[in-house]
This record gives sequence, structure tokens and C-alpha cells, in this order.
Amino acid sequence: MHRGIGPAFQLSRKMAASGGEPQILVQYLVLRKDLSQPPFSWPAGAVVAQACHAATAALHLHRDHPHTAAYLRELERMRKVVLEAPDETTLKLLAETLQQKNIDHKLWMEQPENIPTCIALRPYPKEEVSQYLKKFRLFK
Repeated sequence: MHRGIGPAFQLSRKMAASGGEPQILVQYLVLRKDLSQPPFSWPAGAVVAQACHAATAALHLHRDHPHTAAYLRELERMRKVVLEAPDETTLKLLAETLQQKNIDHKLWMEQPENIPTCIALRPYPKEEVSQYLKKFRLFK
């Protein structure tokens, strides 16, 4: 069923480079893989909850950004990519890099233990952030 062109698509088309394809907005999450393995052995639901917390927090913190607003206007067309970081050190290094490059994100800290578990970026055109995420594989 054809739905027509929605506002997020129209915004992404305006933001695309001239002559290029329309930009697709994607929310990237990088979740610690080691939390599901010994010695942590968190249940799958607890690990998934960390990604949910991080994604929600990033969307809330950056709700006024035009990309986030456009992403949220098209609920049925949301795109998320969940990547895995092998451990805490790798996740923290990514957070530092994103901070240095002014990439909007949220490093989720599980409380009360204060454990960094997941990074969620606000929605971005893929080409704007892929260089920082290319070493991470899809979460399995």
C-alpha cells in the first residue's frame, strides 16, 4: 500500500547532497556484548533493557534536533541498528571519540552500580556517523 511521502522523507530529501540519494535517518546503538557472558551472565531481557534505556534517553535529550523530530514523526519507518562492543573499555573509548567529534549521544549507565552498558546516538544520516562505527559488528 502506497502511503505517499512523509515529513521525515521530505526533510531528509532537503538535507541530502544535491544529486545524491535522500538521507535515511538511523539511530545507532552500541551495546556491551560481555554483559551477556560470564562473569556477568546478565539475562537477555536485562541486556535488551539497557539498549531500550539508552535509545529512549538519547531521543529525549535530543528531541529538539530536526533529525530527531523527523525520525519521531515517522514511527512506522524508524530504523535502528544495534551493534556490539566487546567490553566496557571499548564502549568508553567510543564514547570519548563521539564526544571529541561532537556526535550527539547518550552513554547509558546502569544504576546503582554505575556500569556503562550502551551508547545510543540520536538519529543521524548514516553517512555522518558510519566512520565512527565501522569497526563494530551487528549485535548477536
